[in-house]
Amino acid sequence: MAYPHPNLELRPLGNTGLKLSCVGFGASPLGSVFGPVSEHDAISSVREAFRLGINFFDTSPYYGGTLSEKMLGQGLKALGVPRNQYIVSTKCGRYVEGFDFSAERVTKSIDESLARLQLDYVDILQCHDIEFGSLDQIVNETIPALRKLKEAGKIRFIGITGLPLGVFTYVLDRVPPGTVDVILSYCRYSINDSTLADLLPYLKSKGVGVISASPLAMGLLTENGPPEWHPASPELKVCPPPLK
Repeated sequence: MAYPHPNLELRPLGNTGLKLSCVGFGASPLGSVFGPVSEHDAISSVREAFRLGINFFDTSPYYGGTLSEKMLGQGLKALGVPRNQYIVSTKCGRYVEGFDFSAERVTKSIDESLARLQLDYVDILQCHDIEFGSLDQIVNETIPALRKLKEAGKIRFIGITGLPLGVFTYVLDRVPPGTVDVILSYCRYSINDSTLADLLPYLKSKGVGVISASPLAMGLLTENGPPEWHPASPELKVCPPPLK
């Protein structure tokens, strides 16, 4: 499906002042997470997405063991447009070798990500899948470290991501207002699970921008079905044949 440009709607993201295309580019496939993707196809897909009006690109060092960041960086460089024409989000705290939300690791992580992305800064840095770490560490150590990165100009805004919705309220209720700018929730706003909708009034009251990721539930709602690592129950993973 082609999204028209320049008519692709731009939407404000919380109180950040950023205006994101209503459809974003989730770059995990560029890390060959769902199957092999060549360098040529990765770069071409970024260019085509931008041509069609998508200005928001989201990645993580975890996707493909840093491959997604590298491919996205090459794709963005190939655009040949001013940096303020696109918005980039990456993550910290989750890596192929495991989880590490320590201040030391996330501070080092952004420098590594910027090198792979070939950028001087990212617009949003998100703590990746915080339910696998200590939420108190996220509140007391990780987010203060990200605030320092914000002051240093390496990131513009701070975010958190996770699958259980309760992690968002836990953190947002324990940090100063305005500290966390964005949350990214995935697989919680699609035809099989719309529970994110119940949390939206709370998030709006906190002035937090909301990114809803994985509308196809990480492959669950595709004809091919989900990959083996998918967290859905076996019952949900059973994929009926497509309608003729």
